[in-house]
Amino acid sequence: MQLAANTTHVVVGLGKTGLSCARWLRKNGISFAAVDTRAEPAGLAAFREEFAEVQVECGALQAETLQQAQVLVMSPGVDPRVPAVRRAVSQGARLTGDVDLFARAVRAPLVAITGSNAKSTVTTLVGEMASAAGVKTAVCGNIGTPVLDLLDGTDYQLFVLELSSFQLETITALNAKVATVLNMSPDHMDRYDSMQAYHAAKHRIFQGCQQIVINRDDVLSRPLLPPTVKTCSFGVNQEDSNEFAVINRDGKPHLAWNREPLLAVSELRIAGQHNVANALAALALGKAAGLEFAPMLKVLRSFAGLPHRCQWVATVNGISWYNDSKGTNVGASVAAITGLGATGKIILLAGGVGKGAEFKQLAHTMRRYGSRAILFGEDADKIAAVLADVVPVERVHSLQAAVDCAQALAKTGELVLLSPACASFDMFRNYEHRGEEFTRMARALA
Repeated sequence: MQLAANTTHVVVGLGKTGLSCARWLRKNGISFAAVDTRAEPAGLAAFREEFAEVQVECGALQAETLQQAQVLVMSPGVDPRVPAVRRAVSQGARLTGDVDLFARAVRAPLVAITGSNAKSTVTTLVGEMASAAGVKTAVCGNIGTPVLDLLDGTDYQLFVLELSSFQLETITALNAKVATVLNMSPDHMDRYDSMQAYHAAKHRIFQGCQQIVINRDDVLSRPLLPPTVKTCSFGVNQEDSNEFAVINRDGKPHLAWNREPLLAVSELRIAGQHNVANALAALALGKAAGLEFAPMLKVLRSFAGLPHRCQWVATVNGISWYNDSKGTNVGASVAAITGLGATGKIILLAGGVGKGAEFKQLAHTMRRYGSRAILFGEDADKIAAVLADVVPVERVHSLQAAVDCAQALAKTGELVLLSPACASFDMFRNYEHRGEEFTRMARALA
């Protein structure tokens, strides 16, 4: 495709994010074309109707098209390592994305949150805490509304952003008021050449930030920044006299700051040790953003968790069923198993598309907390190879078969946990669809 003479930008990807970029570019008088790797993108007709004047090219990305542009506006789902993009960059094209454009234009402060696990839970908590404190807040990024669609004239006082490593790849300077990498464990190894490359993408969140929040229990959450950048921390396993921690008072664990108890862990509605860490992270981020403790603690007392994230769905004949379909990587599943394992032995339902991950970390956790694994999907054999010497393993052909198998084998007091440690797209539309199907199946047992 020969671009029009005045076209400087090319939007790469016509999904929800690409559409928001297109609207922002047109609103700001920037001429652009659009490309998509799919021959027939789902929203193509709607895009052509809304942007009748825009040149569109679909199918395999063409280097000849991309290298005509000064700027490639990348959707997070498009890998910047593909040859056509690399060639355009070598010819001088600059990469940007929706979050990068947003950061250049926004005026309200940002709380920026990433990590391998718990991003959505902590982002939602901080957003609800800010709203409870009377701050007009938008929760956005990898959760909810695309960020550029929020630059609509609404007078937001705070933006709380969940950011994926894919979104962060095109960040030049986020300039957040406070930023954090909650934790790091291998994920998206089909996109990154190494754990080091994945780590580097995540840590782009700290570029230009005023204050950082680190997880004392995960050394990979700590960035290499000058000591002039303000820092606070949280940790479940390591106390610190001046930071967010868990302390014992009257024989009970409490969330605490500066060794002063804030809230008994028993008052949290979200269960598991991993959610104690999430609560501490949210408190640390909220305090760094200027929120008072009272509204934050009120939210923690009422927040029941997100759908598909260690969500209790049924108890049938003394067996509890939990939906953790959002556990799409090994670290997330390890956190879920560890968090719930204190309440009973776990029958793990896992499998799907492993995204190039290693599953060895599951073995140690299942040895301690598991009673059985029931595996399905594309990478079931890879998980079985790791767990076969740890717990009894069953391999089945579908999620329904996994549920039926768990029902037949579970003993009173055990927990059946769907935490796949894999993506869902070999068998389902997305992790939500997978979780909804599991919930329907589990509740049908009652």
